[in-house]
Amino acid sequence: MRTLILIYSFFLVTSIAFSQNCSKYYPMEEGTSFQYTMTNKKGKTEGITDYSITNVENTGGVTTATMNMKFTDEKGKEIFVSDYKISCSEDIVKIDYNSLVPAQMMKQYTDMGMEMEISGTDIELPNNLSVGQGLDDANVAIAIKMTGMNMNIKVDQLNRVVEKTENVTTPAGNFKCYVITQDNISETMGVKQIMQSKLWLAEEVGMVKQETYNKKGDLTTQMLLTKLNN
Repeated sequence: MRTLILIYSFFLVTSIAFSQNCSKYYPMEEGTSFQYTMTNKKGKTEGITDYSITNVENTGGVTTATMNMKFTDEKGKEIFVSDYKISCSEDIVKIDYNSLVPAQMMKQYTDMGMEMEISGTDIELPNNLSVGQGLDDANVAIAIKMTGMNMNIKVDQLNRVVEKTENVTTPAGNFKCYVITQDNISETMGVKQIMQSKLWLAEEVGMVKQETYNKKGDLTTQMLLTKLNN
């Protein structure tokens, strides 16, 4: 269950988007790979996420990429691997939430007698960003039915705004970024958690840095682009 929550919380925060014919953000080419290192408020590494584009198809003006995502913890233990699909048409990127859950994990839940329903709205990133621009809200909801018990998980992205531009330096290079701020509200079995986050986004690269803050405004986690191969 922890893995499932981690997949969706992580995915909504990072807001991956892609480009080729339809967006300036992220090279949508097979073989492209990038890595993010997650650290806590003290700067200690808590995990590494590796992404790679394994397949790209173009049909009827829609470009669809298959993305492989692997998360390992601070000890190098593999926590989960997931293949999911992202489609792109004109200047809009859409995420297939249902494909985010690994088939192996779905089978495990089914074998345990659980039923899972996934719903949500797409995270959208326009082709042209400008300071002060507001972006659409997004959310994902998971309903899990078990014997004698139901579990509901919900994550909302609200108040998404392009705040400013800023130069960022990481082990992967130097990048000119747009900074997007947003509120993240997650709810699991009635327990609500409110966080704020900032996302640094660079053209032809995508997410360069992401920081999450608690409701008091204190930094809790940071994700930094540490490797890029495009």
